[in-house]
Amino acid sequence: MPETQEPLPPEFAAALAAIRRAHTRTDLVLSEIPAPGKLAPHAVALSADVAPSRHGGNSELGTGRFILLYDPEEPEAWGGAFRVVCFAQAPLETEIGVDPFLAEVAWAWLIDALDSHGARYTAASGTATKIISSGFGELAKQGDGAQIELRASWTPVDHNLTAHVEGWGELICMLAGLPPIGEGVSMLSARRTGRG
Repeated sequence: MPETQEPLPPEFAAALAAIRRAHTRTDLVLSEIPAPGKLAPHAVALSADVAPSRHGGNSELGTGRFILLYDPEEPEAWGGAFRVVCFAQAPLETEIGVDPFLAEVAWAWLIDALDSHGARYTAASGTATKIISSGFGELAKQGDGAQIELRASWTPVDHNLTAHVEGWGELICMLAGLPPIGEGVSMLSARRTGRG
C-alpha cells in the first residue's frame, strides 16, 4: 500500500503557492531543489543561476539559494512562523573586490531589491564577504580574482512570498553585473572580466 503524505499546513501551502508564482528575469534559471530537513518542520528551497547561454562564454555568472522555513511554533529568534534564509554569490574584477564599500553596497542591493518588489519583512540580518584570490603553480594562469558572497535571513510579515523570491532573484542578477530593472538602484561603474 503506498505511503500517504500528511497534508501541508494551510499557511505553508499558501506560501509555497506564492513562491511558485514568482517571475524572475529571463537571465535567471530558477529551480526547486531539496530543502534541508532539520531546520524547520516544513521548508522549500530554490536555486538560481544566471544563464551563461544568454550572455556568451565570457559572461560573469551569479548563483544563489533561497530557503523558506516554516515552524508553526514561531521560534523566538525568528519573530514569526516563517524565516527566509538566502545566499547569493558572484565573481568580480579584483579592483572591485578590494573596494572598502563593496560589502555595504551588496547589502544595500538586497534591501533595495526586496523593497522595490514590495517584500514586507522584519528582523533582517546577514553577512557580506569579499574574497580575493591569487592562483599559484598550476593555477597561476587563472591570475587574480575576487568574489562577493552575501548570506542573509529575514522574517516575512505576510504570505506574499512572491515578492521575496523576485527580490532575491534581482539581487543575484545585480551581483552578476546585469543592469537593474528597478528604479532607485545603481550599479558599480566598473565592468567585470573573467579569470583566465
